[in-house]
Parts: sequence; C-alpha cells; structure tokens
Amino acid sequence: MAESDVERTGGPRPPAGQQAASQPIVVAYKSDPVRGAVWSAVFRSELPQASFHMWPEIEAGEEVEYLVAWVAPPDLERVLPNLKVLFSIGAGIDQLNLDAIPPHVTIVRMLDPDLTRGMIEYATFAVLALHRDIPHYVSDQQASRWSYRPLQRAEERRVGIMGLGVLGQALAESLKFFGFPLRGWSASPKTIEGVETFSGPEQLGAFLSGCDILVCLLPLTEDTRGILCHATFEQLPKGARLLNAARGGHLVEDDLIAALASGRVDCAILDVLQSEPPAADHALFKHPRVMITPHIASATLPQAAAQRVCRLIERHRSGLPMEGVIDRRRGY
Repeated sequence: MAESDVERTGGPRPPAGQQAASQPIVVAYKSDPVRGAVWSAVFRSELPQASFHMWPEIEAGEEVEYLVAWVAPPDLERVLPNLKVLFSIGAGIDQLNLDAIPPHVTIVRMLDPDLTRGMIEYATFAVLALHRDIPHYVSDQQASRWSYRPLQRAEERRVGIMGLGVLGQALAESLKFFGFPLRGWSASPKTIEGVETFSGPEQLGAFLSGCDILVCLLPLTEDTRGILCHATFEQLPKGARLLNAARGGHLVEDDLIAALASGRVDCAILDVLQSEPPAADHALFKHPRVMITPHIASATLPQAAAQRVCRLIERHRSGLPMEGVIDRRRGY
C-alpha cells in the first residue's frame, strides 16, 4: 500500500468482510479530568464495547490502540507500544512533537462544527470591532474620554485572511454579508468565490499591501512561526489593524509593539500570546490600543468531540477513511 493511502485512510484496510468489532477496543484519555468524565460517559453510551481509561490509570499500556490527548507523553512509544491512532482534542496539532510520535501512529485533528462556529463568531466580532474602532473606544472609556472617530464604510475597508482552510473560508463567507472587499493568502493556491486569493511566499507582499485589516488563522508550522513580524507589518498599508486568533507563535510580540508605536499598525485584537497567561506588566496586555482575550475564540465541546471520536474509531475498526488525518509532511 502506498504511503499516501495509509495517510488518507488512517491505516491499512483489513480484508473484505473482516470486522475488528469482536476484538477489544482500548482507549486512553490524557487531558483535563473534568472534561474526561464527560468523555467517559459518552463512551459508555456510544461505544460500550470500548474500555476507556483516564491517564495515567492504565494497567496494560500494550493493550491501548487509541489515545485522546492534547499532548502525548514524552515516552509514548515505550508506554503505549501498540498505539494505532492519536486523536488531538484541538483543531491544531502544533502542540504535538511529531518527531516523538512513531511514524506508524495515525494522527487525527479535531474537526468539530462547534469549534468552527465558535471561531467564526469570534473572528467576525473581532473584525467588526476593528472596523468600528472599538479598541480606541474601550481605551477612551477607561480614560474617561468622550470622543468620536469618523465612520468608514465596510466597502472601503479591505480584509485579508491568512489561512484559507475550513476556518478561513468560513470566515470569508461570514464577512461577505457586510460588504468588505475580501482577499486571502494560503500556502497553496485556492479559488474561492468573492475572495481575491494569493498563495506562496512570492505572493505574500502583494496580498499584504491590500489588507486594511489582517486576520491570522494559519496553522502553526515551521514555515508560519513568527510570520506576524516587522517584515510583514511593513508591507501593510499604514494604519492597518491586526487580528490574531490562531497561535501565539505566529506573532513576534516586540515587532507588534514597535509597529503600534510607529503607527504602521493602528490597533490589534489578540486571542493568543506567546506565554499564557501573560505577566501583569506585559506591554501588549496593558497597551491602550490592544484588546486581549484569554484564548477563548473557540473551544471543543467535550460531548460532541467524544461522540465524533467514537464514530471515527468505528470507521477505523472497519477499515474506512477517517476525517481529519493530518499530513505529517505539511505539519497539519
């Protein structure tokens, strides 16, 4: 079987008619124990033939075939030698050290409609807040100032979205209602109705030059780490606004502070930072033109996520493709 077939299906397909349902299903859960209790209840109801264990209460690690986790144990191959699938409980997998996960282990990221809806709610709110100068008005209120800023039509404010995957495309669809001119940038070419698209490093500058509001929804990879930096900000129109709802690792924080001071960036909304929570005296945390939320743009709802994983395990046991299998070469 070709490597691409293994990646697409999440493992070799068993012989026709062979069902693995009669074999024991052993699942380990390594994350928040309160949410884990919800997962355990869902598994008892939805996949009662499975043996569900809360980490580290696992008597026979060699029996575990499925791991649900935010981060994997550092000695994964030793403690779970027969692991077949690792389910990330987040939409991203940048928190995982892929080099420490054996190549035969299939990694599946969370594709949850609730996760997408939550992110689109937040990102739409944040784009509108940047468009309507809300960071300035919040700062004015805190300083007991009553001020007015001229209103700009949405048709005159260009919004650029970095990352045109499920989230980026859903946000573009949400923003069309307001009439913003939309553009998007991604690693590979995309065609999206109503969105001017750019791709690859050679088109990044052309994309940035037309972004009055820049939104980052990129996956965090070695290619995108630190992409929100001085070089990027210098290619934006003077006075552009920034929303980062992806990962703190995308942003070089000192470069944003400098861009705010020079006026290259007018204001920003950040849901993620390099270190969370930030120090009380963090320059961005206290900046009058920066709004920060504590990584709450979206979250996986445990019941829906557990139900989804139950269905994916059933598909894997039947040799069927699983949605959300990552491509290790691309890092997402």
